Amino acid sequence: MSGTERTPSPAAAGAPRPASARSVSATLAAGALALRVFLILAGLFWLLPTIGLLISSFLSPAGLNEGGWWETLTAPSRLTSDNYERLLANETITGSLLNTVAIAVPATLLVLTLGAFAGYAFAWLDFPGRDWLFLIVVGLLVVPVQVALIPVSELFGTIGLFETTAGVVLFHTAFGLPFAVFLLRNFFAEIPRELLEAARLDGAGELRLFTRVVLPLGGPAIASLGIFQFLWVWNDMLVALVFADSARPPITVALQQQVRQFGNNIDVLAPGAFLSMVVPLVVFFAFQRQFVSGVMAGAIK
Repeated sequence: MSGTERTPSPAAAGAPRPASARSVSATLAAGALALRVFLILAGLFWLLPTIGLLISSFLSPAGLNEGGWWETLTAPSRLTSDNYERLLANETITGSLLNTVAIAVPATLLVLTLGAFAGYAFAWLDFPGRDWLFLIVVGLLVVPVQVALIPVSELFGTIGLFETTAGVVLFHTAFGLPFAVFLLRNFFAEIPRELLEAARLDGAGELRLFTRVVLPLGGPAIASLGIFQFLWVWNDMLVALVFADSARPPITVALQQQVRQFGNNIDVLAPGAFLSMVVPLVVFFAFQRQFVSGVMAGAIK
């Protein structure tokens, strides 16, 4: 045998794997199985009430009072579209849907725009006090919304923004920015420095560098942030109760106003709640590919 020949490794010779490797594989397999079971149970936990809400939205008030949506599984003839016809004829509900869009869309776009600029600045620009300012931004993440309701209400009342759509948008933007800056700054910081330096050598300024290089690479993270921000604003009720105009409420407040003293206006609540749930679902499934890419990007870097 010559001295240059190698002794075959145990793996190449077909030797069994060590016990530690088998235990790691078994642990990973058990974890994957537990995750699948959890996702299935969570999906069923979410799906069953959703199906009930959908069926209830097609039941007449008499059918809802007699037994509920589960009895329609054996009596589908009791389903009707009258609830949606009355809902679309209800100017309060239709107007509240438009008001919710007028709040959620600007609040999401402002958070994405300002958060992207600030995240890039904290990640790649050198300016005095950058680290201290970023620590302040991170500290703002722990400030609860409830703490700011009274002082911000007084401030908005002084400057004329109380019970206005602009006031609600500004409040959501202010409380969404710390998380947006924190998330995007960490994502932008993972971009290779050599790529940015090459763009600068080609004559790209900071704005061109941000729009042509950083934003395309940060698209998944920005899309994920946009989904979260839109869902938070769309489903919000506390801020809308405090700051929104009571005559032009968002959908969450408008549905709450349908709760009567001696009963619920279920023929309006059921279809209205289902419509308010459909819009976030459409947004999520429309951007689910970018959302998954943004979530996985942090795992593979």
